[in-house]
Amino acid sequence: MKIRLRLFASVRDIVGDRELTLEVPQGVEASALLEILVLRYPRLHGLAPCLKMAVNQEYVDGGHVLIEGDEVALIPPVSGGVDRYEIAETPVSLDVLCASIGQPAAGAIASFLGIVRGVSRGRQVQYLEYDAYPEMAVAKMRQIGEELRDRWPVDQVAIVHRVGRLGVGEASVAIAISSPHRHEALAACAYAIERLKEVVPIWKKEVWTDGAEWIGSTVDEYRELRDAQ
Repeated sequence: MKIRLRLFASVRDIVGDRELTLEVPQGVEASALLEILVLRYPRLHGLAPCLKMAVNQEYVDGGHVLIEGDEVALIPPVSGGVDRYEIAETPVSLDVLCASIGQPAAGAIASFLGIVRGVSRGRQVQYLEYDAYPEMAVAKMRQIGEELRDRWPVDQVAIVHRVGRLGVGEASVAIAISSPHRHEALAACAYAIERLKEVVPIWKKEVWTDGAEWIGSTVDEYRELRDAQ
Protein backbone atom coordinates (compact mmCIF):
# COMPACT_ATOMS: atom_id res chain seq x y z
CA MET A 1 0.00 0.00 0.00
CA LYS A 2 1.08 3.64 -0.46
CA ILE A 3 1.41 6.36 2.16
CA ARG A 4 2.42 10.00 1.90
CA LEU A 5 5.38 10.92 4.09
CA ARG A 6 5.99 14.52 5.17
CA LEU A 7 9.36 15.59 6.56
CA PHE A 8 10.51 18.70 8.39
CA ALA A 9 13.62 20.46 9.68
CA SER A 10 16.52 18.09 10.47
CA VAL A 11 14.62 15.04 9.16
CA ARG A 12 14.03 16.79 5.84
CA ASP A 13 17.76 17.58 5.58
CA ILE A 14 18.74 13.95 6.27
CA VAL A 15 16.29 12.46 3.78
CA GLY A 16 16.76 15.20 1.19
CA ASP A 17 13.06 15.69 0.48
CA ARG A 18 10.09 17.42 2.07
CA GLU A 19 7.59 14.82 0.84
CA LEU A 20 7.82 11.20 -0.28
CA THR A 21 5.35 8.58 -1.42
CA LEU A 22 6.30 5.22 0.06
CA GLU A 23 5.20 1.68 -0.72
CA VAL A 24 4.91 -0.17 2.62
CA PRO A 25 3.48 -3.54 3.71
CA GLN A 26 -0.27 -3.73 4.34
CA GLY A 27 -1.09 -3.11 8.00
CA VAL A 28 2.36 -1.82 8.95
CA GLU A 29 2.58 -0.17 12.37
CA ALA A 30 4.01 3.30 12.92
CA SER A 31 7.03 1.94 14.83
CA ALA A 32 7.82 -0.47 12.00
CA LEU A 33 7.66 2.39 9.48
CA LEU A 34 10.25 4.28 11.53
CA GLU A 35 12.50 1.19 11.51
CA ILE A 36 12.17 1.00 7.73
CA LEU A 37 13.16 4.65 7.41
CA VAL A 38 16.17 4.26 9.73
CA LEU A 39 17.41 1.34 7.63
CA ARG A 40 16.99 3.40 4.47
CA TYR A 41 18.47 6.57 5.98
CA PRO A 42 21.01 5.52 8.67
CA ARG A 43 21.61 9.11 9.76
CA LEU A 44 18.11 9.05 11.29
CA HIS A 45 19.26 6.49 13.87
CA GLY A 46 20.47 8.99 16.47
CA LEU A 47 17.40 11.17 16.04
CA ALA A 48 14.80 8.38 16.00
CA PRO A 49 14.23 8.20 19.81
CA CYS A 50 13.31 11.91 19.81
CA LEU A 51 10.89 11.78 16.90
CA LYS A 52 7.12 11.87 17.23
CA MET A 53 4.82 10.60 14.51
CA ALA A 54 1.59 12.16 13.33
CA VAL A 55 -0.93 10.44 11.06
CA ASN A 56 -3.42 12.65 9.27
CA GLN A 57 -2.38 15.52 11.56
CA GLU A 58 -2.92 13.62 14.84
CA TYR A 59 -0.13 12.27 17.06
CA VAL A 60 -0.05 8.46 17.30
CA ASP A 61 1.92 5.87 19.26
CA GLY A 62 4.14 3.18 17.80
CA GLY A 63 1.34 0.61 17.70
CA HIS A 64 -0.88 2.65 15.39
CA VAL A 65 -1.70 0.68 12.21
CA LEU A 66 -1.32 2.60 8.96
CA ILE A 67 -3.76 2.30 6.09
CA GLU A 68 -3.68 3.12 2.38
CA GLY A 69 -3.43 6.84 1.69
CA ASP A 70 -2.40 7.94 5.21
CA GLU A 71 -0.40 11.15 5.51
CA VAL A 72 2.43 10.42 7.94
CA ALA A 73 4.63 13.18 9.38
CA LEU A 74 7.87 12.70 11.29
CA ILE A 75 8.01 15.42 13.94
CA PRO A 76 11.46 16.31 15.31
CA PRO A 77 11.76 18.17 18.63
CA VAL A 78 10.56 21.75 18.36
CA SER A 79 12.82 24.68 19.25
CA GLY A 80 13.83 24.42 22.88
CA GLY A 81 13.38 20.66 22.95
CA VAL A 82 10.48 18.50 24.06
CA ASP A 83 9.74 16.67 27.29
CA ARG A 84 8.99 12.94 27.20
CA TYR A 85 6.46 11.14 29.39
CA GLU A 86 5.62 7.55 28.58
CA ILE A 87 4.17 4.26 29.79
CA ALA A 88 6.11 1.62 27.84
CA GLU A 89 5.67 -2.07 27.17
CA THR A 90 9.18 -2.47 25.77
CA PRO A 91 12.59 -2.28 27.52
CA VAL A 92 13.64 1.09 28.90
CA SER A 93 16.97 2.59 27.80
CA LEU A 94 18.49 5.26 30.03
CA ASP A 95 21.06 6.12 27.33
CA VAL A 96 18.28 6.84 24.83
CA LEU A 97 16.41 8.89 27.40
CA CYS A 98 19.45 11.04 28.22
CA ALA A 99 20.23 11.53 24.55
CA SER A 100 16.67 12.70 23.90
CA ILE A 101 16.91 15.62 26.36
CA GLY A 102 20.47 16.82 25.82
CA GLN A 103 20.83 20.32 24.39
CA PRO A 104 23.52 23.04 24.23
CA ALA A 105 22.10 24.97 27.21
CA ALA A 106 22.37 21.94 29.52
CA GLY A 107 25.41 21.72 31.78
CA ALA A 108 24.20 18.55 33.50
CA ILE A 109 21.87 15.60 33.04
CA ALA A 110 20.82 13.79 36.21
CA SER A 111 19.26 10.37 35.82
CA PHE A 112 17.64 7.58 37.81
CA LEU A 113 17.15 3.97 36.78
CA GLY A 114 14.97 1.66 38.87
CA ILE A 115 15.59 -2.05 38.40
CA VAL A 116 13.93 -5.22 39.67
CA ARG A 117 15.83 -6.64 42.62
CA GLY A 118 16.09 -10.33 43.39
CA VAL A 119 15.11 -10.20 47.07
CA SER A 120 12.24 -8.20 48.60
CA ARG A 121 10.82 -8.38 52.13
CA GLY A 122 13.11 -11.32 52.80
CA ARG A 123 11.66 -13.34 49.91
CA GLN A 124 13.18 -14.48 46.63
CA VAL A 125 11.61 -12.55 43.75
CA GLN A 126 10.84 -14.42 40.56
CA TYR A 127 9.48 -11.42 38.64
CA LEU A 128 7.39 -8.29 38.98
CA GLU A 129 4.22 -7.33 37.17
CA TYR A 130 3.40 -3.66 36.67
CA ASP A 131 -0.02 -2.29 35.78
CA ALA A 132 -0.98 1.32 35.05
CA TYR A 133 -3.77 3.65 34.05
CA PRO A 134 -1.75 4.92 31.06
CA GLU A 135 -3.60 8.10 30.14
CA MET A 136 -3.76 9.36 33.73
CA ALA A 137 -0.20 8.19 34.43
CA VAL A 138 1.17 10.28 31.56
CA ALA A 139 -0.89 13.28 32.68
CA LYS A 140 0.51 12.97 36.21
CA MET A 141 4.06 12.63 34.87
CA ARG A 142 3.49 15.87 32.96
CA GLN A 143 2.25 17.45 36.20
CA ILE A 144 5.51 16.39 37.89
CA GLY A 145 7.43 18.07 35.08
CA GLU A 146 5.53 21.30 35.74
CA GLU A 147 6.26 21.02 39.46
CA LEU A 148 9.97 20.61 38.70
CA ARG A 149 10.01 23.80 36.66
CA ASP A 150 8.30 25.68 39.49
CA ARG A 151 11.20 24.74 41.78
CA TRP A 152 14.35 24.53 39.65
CA PRO A 153 15.72 25.91 36.35
CA VAL A 154 15.07 22.68 34.46
CA ASP A 155 15.63 22.48 30.69
CA GLN A 156 13.99 19.17 29.78
CA VAL A 157 12.36 16.23 31.56
CA ALA A 158 11.97 12.59 30.52
CA ILE A 159 10.09 9.99 32.58
CA VAL A 160 9.37 6.50 31.27
CA HIS A 161 7.82 3.65 33.29
CA ARG A 162 7.50 0.14 31.97
CA VAL A 163 4.45 -2.09 32.48
CA GLY A 164 3.93 -5.82 32.12
CA ARG A 165 6.13 -8.64 33.37
CA LEU A 166 9.71 -7.73 34.31
CA GLY A 167 12.43 -10.14 35.36
CA VAL A 168 15.13 -9.57 37.97
CA GLY A 169 17.65 -7.01 36.73
CA GLU A 170 15.31 -5.40 34.18
CA ALA A 171 14.68 -1.65 34.33
CA SER A 172 11.22 -0.61 35.47
CA VAL A 173 11.52 3.19 35.48
CA ALA A 174 13.93 5.72 34.02
CA ILE A 175 14.11 9.44 34.69
CA ALA A 176 16.44 11.96 33.06
CA ILE A 177 16.48 15.70 33.72
CA SER A 178 18.69 18.32 32.07
CA SER A 179 19.55 21.63 33.68
CA PRO A 180 22.27 24.27 33.40
CA HIS A 181 23.80 23.11 36.71
CA ARG A 182 24.28 19.74 38.45
CA HIS A 183 22.83 20.67 41.86
CA GLU A 184 19.46 21.60 40.39
CA ALA A 185 19.42 18.56 38.08
CA LEU A 186 20.17 16.18 40.96
CA ALA A 187 17.58 17.76 43.27
CA ALA A 188 14.92 17.68 40.55
CA CYS A 189 15.63 14.04 39.73
CA ALA A 190 15.33 13.00 43.39
CA TYR A 191 12.05 14.91 43.68
CA ALA A 192 10.68 13.36 40.49
CA ILE A 193 11.03 9.73 41.60
CA GLU A 194 9.44 10.42 44.98
CA ARG A 195 6.50 12.25 43.41
CA LEU A 196 6.08 9.51 40.82
CA LYS A 197 5.57 7.01 43.65
CA GLU A 198 3.03 9.34 45.28
CA VAL A 199 0.76 10.46 42.46
CA VAL A 200 1.22 8.36 39.30
CA PRO A 201 -1.30 5.47 39.04
CA ILE A 202 1.11 2.55 38.60
CA TRP A 203 0.85 -0.69 40.60
CA LYS A 204 3.42 -3.38 41.29
CA LYS A 205 2.82 -7.07 41.91
CA GLU A 206 5.68 -9.03 43.45
CA VAL A 207 5.80 -12.70 42.53
CA TRP A 208 7.94 -14.79 44.87
CA THR A 209 8.85 -18.44 44.95
CA ASP A 210 6.16 -18.92 47.62
CA GLY A 211 3.38 -16.53 46.64
CA ALA A 212 2.48 -13.16 45.10
CA GLU A 213 1.00 -9.83 46.20
CA TRP A 214 0.09 -6.42 44.79
CA ILE A 215 2.27 -4.17 46.94
CA GLY A 216 0.33 -1.54 48.87
CA SER A 217 -2.97 -3.23 48.15
CA THR A 218 -3.55 -5.31 51.29
CA VAL A 219 -6.00 -4.28 54.02
CA ASP A 220 -3.20 -3.90 56.58
CA GLU A 221 -1.22 -1.61 54.28
CA TYR A 222 -4.27 0.56 53.61
CA ARG A 223 -4.78 0.90 57.36
CA GLU A 224 -1.12 1.85 57.86
CA LEU A 225 -1.39 4.55 55.18
CA ARG A 226 -4.66 5.85 56.63
CA ASP A 227 -3.28 6.03 60.16
CA ALA A 228 -0.16 7.83 58.98
CA GLN A 229 -2.16 10.61 57.31
